[in-house]
Amino acid sequence: MSTFVSHITQSLTVKIRLPTSATPPGTPSLSSNAGTSADTLRALYLRADDYESVPECLSTLANLESLPSTSGSAHGRDAEKETLRRAVVARATVALYGRALQVYLEEARVIENELEWWMEIERSAANVALYLLQTLPNRLLSLAQTILDALRTQHLPLRPSVLTPSSLQSLFPSRGAFRPHTLTVALFPHLRDQPYTFAFLLPSSSQPRTSKINACLSALPRLALLPLELARGECAYKRETLAKLRDERAEALGMLAGMRDELAGALTALDPVYLAVFATTLRGVVRASAGSQTPHAQDATAAAVQSLQLISVHLSSGFVSPRTTLQNLSLARPSRLTLLWPRLLLLPPLALYTVQRLYASRAQLHEIAQDAVETLRGFVEGWLLAPLRDIVRTVRAGDADGGVIITRESVKADLDSLKRMALALAGERLKYDETQMAALAALVQRGDLTPVMQLYEEDIKRPLRSAVAGTLLRTLFIQVQKAKVDIDQALAGIDKLLKSQELTFAFVGVAPALAIVYVAGGYFRSVWRGGRGRGRYGGKHRLASVWLKMRRIERLLICSPASPTSHSSSSVSSLPPLTAGLLLLSSSHLRAYAEQYLPARSRLREGFLEDVGDLEDPTLGRVEKLRVVERMWRSWGAVLGWENGGEVGW
Repeated sequence: MSTFVSHITQSLTVKIRLPTSATPPGTPSLSSNAGTSADTLRALYLRADDYESVPECLSTLANLESLPSTSGSAHGRDAEKETLRRAVVARATVALYGRALQVYLEEARVIENELEWWMEIERSAANVALYLLQTLPNRLLSLAQTILDALRTQHLPLRPSVLTPSSLQSLFPSRGAFRPHTLTVALFPHLRDQPYTFAFLLPSSSQPRTSKINACLSALPRLALLPLELARGECAYKRETLAKLRDERAEALGMLAGMRDELAGALTALDPVYLAVFATTLRGVVRASAGSQTPHAQDATAAAVQSLQLISVHLSSGFVSPRTTLQNLSLARPSRLTLLWPRLLLLPPLALYTVQRLYASRAQLHEIAQDAVETLRGFVEGWLLAPLRDIVRTVRAGDADGGVIITRESVKADLDSLKRMALALAGERLKYDETQMAALAALVQRGDLTPVMQLYEEDIKRPLRSAVAGTLLRTLFIQVQKAKVDIDQALAGIDKLLKSQELTFAFVGVAPALAIVYVAGGYFRSVWRGGRGRGRYGGKHRLASVWLKMRRIERLLICSPASPTSHSSSSVSSLPPLTAGLLLLSSSHLRAYAEQYLPARSRLREGFLEDVGDLEDPTLGRVEKLRVVERMWRSWGAVLGWENGGEVGW
């Protein structure tokens, strides 16, 4: 029993009135000789909660009703028995009401599952072609059976000449221009109930021969695609028929759900006639028998028992399994063997051919595998682990390592050499003392060679003499050394800049490898979880199915479908039975999804089920349920991917 039906029956059971005396813990046998004793009624009450025991309880209660009352019983004892009788009838009514809800809900769900399967086949030309291939053996068997039956009817022997076109034409004459041929009906049985949905215009005899040829050539593509069109028409016919059956079950389900308040009032009422009226109404809804007149108060309990017995018999024997019913009507999807035979036929030779090719190319495959392993190892070692080690080394070392282009020691050595050259020249030529030497050293440290440049300016006035006997060469070499120091300092600045960005360059170098690993890891994770199966929250296709159910619920609340059986107009706030039934059907899909795929004992699941319960509540009107739908879109749309259409491309 579904959670929705269990919740309804439990909330109704607590409304049943019981006598003030305590029920004994034991459960007496129903065949007790106590007759109309209270113990037997208590035993009936305890067992009436189980649907399987309801027929036996009703039969025993009917036998008790047929017995005459004991004349010497006290008035208080009779009142207690009457209360127990009414409680037994009430509990049996609740059990049968829940059973009727479950039966119609299960039938509607099975029919809708088949309807969605046919819709999926009809939507794609490739699916239609595959369906035609899968059902081709059954169609050929039906064609052969039709020919054999015709031969047997006309007492003709089975010979190869019978299968010629002329023989088949005489055996199956045409039934009319707009009626399908018998052999066509054997291949596509749905044409028995509906005419062709297309036609060909044959060229007129007065047209030129070239026009006739062109017309025939233009009709060839349609003739080639004719089997696909017929198969698509078959899918559409079954989809429409299943939609009608689904709407019938949904309308009955909506009527049953709308009767909950009536049953709750009958359970709390003191007069048993209300239970009898409800039982009669329930019998009419489940079509157990033709409706009868409203029973009178004096025989209300007996009338209720009689109606409940008819309902029990109908629910136990009148309903066949929904799948069996659909198979008898040729509306169910083909059997699993029918759907799998192309794969079972083609996969073994393809697998054998693949194995042979792989075995013949084992040397090349081994080489390819080795290359792949080496490539993967080189990628991991050279592009992933080595850059990561450099990053760790950079973070740990900081500024302790030397420069990338030039070291600090090299710059210091060149500067010290320049300082010594300048001080030696100043001491020999300018005769500086200790104080002047210290000042010159400070100037050289800052890059100021003004005293040396002044000597160079004096020497350049007499270049030949200064080059031979002066200090021109020494001042030139000092300037060369100064240029070298300037270059070293520039390189040191560049080196410092590179050093400050070394960590950035390291991350930039490893980023492509990390991106490749991330994408590959996400792909393998989706393959492991199953992108088409039980991924997160059921996978993409489950989420898309829930998204479709939510859209359908909102559409039902905005625009109610027209009922094929009921033409009564409903108010703006209330829901007609068909809309209420379809709403319950879609809500049951949402409840089943939440109970199976959402995390147990999570706020997501609890909140989602609370919202589904609000959608199932028949006391809420159209406006209130629209607000519930808006809350669900707002609360769960981002979590379950409804904002992106269930995260599946359509």
